[in-house]
Amino acid sequence: MRHWILASTLVLSTALTADATPRAEGLLTAIGADKMIELMRVEGLEYGAGLADDMFPGRGGDRWEKMVSDIYDVDRMMATFIDGFATSFDEEYFAPVEDFYASEIGKEVVALELATREAFLEEGIEDAARDAIPGFEENRPETFAKVAEFIEINSLIDENVIGALNANFAFMTGLSDGGGFPTDLTQNQILNDVWAQEAEIRQNSTEWLFAYLLMAYSSLPDEDMEQYLELSRSQAGQALTRALFEGFDDMFVEISRDLGIAASQFMAGEEL
Repeated sequence: MRHWILASTLVLSTALTADATPRAEGLLTAIGADKMIELMRVEGLEYGAGLADDMFPGRGGDRWEKMVSDIYDVDRMMATFIDGFATSFDEEYFAPVEDFYASEIGKEVVALELATREAFLEEGIEDAARDAIPGFEENRPETFAKVAEFIEINSLIDENVIGALNANFAFMTGLSDGGGFPTDLTQNQILNDVWAQEAEIRQNSTEWLFAYLLMAYSSLPDEDMEQYLELSRSQAGQALTRALFEGFDDMFVEISRDLGIAASQFMAGEEL
């Protein structure tokens, strides 16, 4: 699965669900909601195309594309995410988070994160950013250290790994439930298979996060980055990160299970 959660640019669509409070709606808009979910949909469509090539080449066609498009529906993704976020974020933490993202620094952080995520959609950009990591550590050690601290404070590597493992487990479960394997698999068999991927996922997640965040924050002054770190260290910042991870984990588990069920139909030769 793709890396799905970054830092603070965690987002929704142009219209939040009725269950979202106006205050939550305003906060999620401030941190870049509508644009990010659109980018995640584009990433999802690309991932779906690659999945077909790997698992059932030549048998997907328009029907598979339509199924993937429906699974990565913006409103559907948003509804699942906002539900997880809203049940996890305590109202007492709104004010400091709102203040940061209303500031010029907060707005700049969101703009940089979104621009980098969009740039990664272009062929070769992500690979170039990964290749640049050693040079960044050598030539700009202070910026590299701040990004490393940001990743550690927010537990981004561990949370990305957990999210990817959960999503992969959901995908395999959907694939099994849909009859995509010759024999039924037990949950323990699926769990063992997924857990065997942990080391590879961890390495890839670490490289991706450093590549993404170093590119995103390379033009952010050190003093501004320090203010961002201060938010991350605070109880409010930690609460925001936990709630965002909760929402995105729910969202990608749902997406992944549905992808597994859909893929099983083509693997079994039962195109709808």
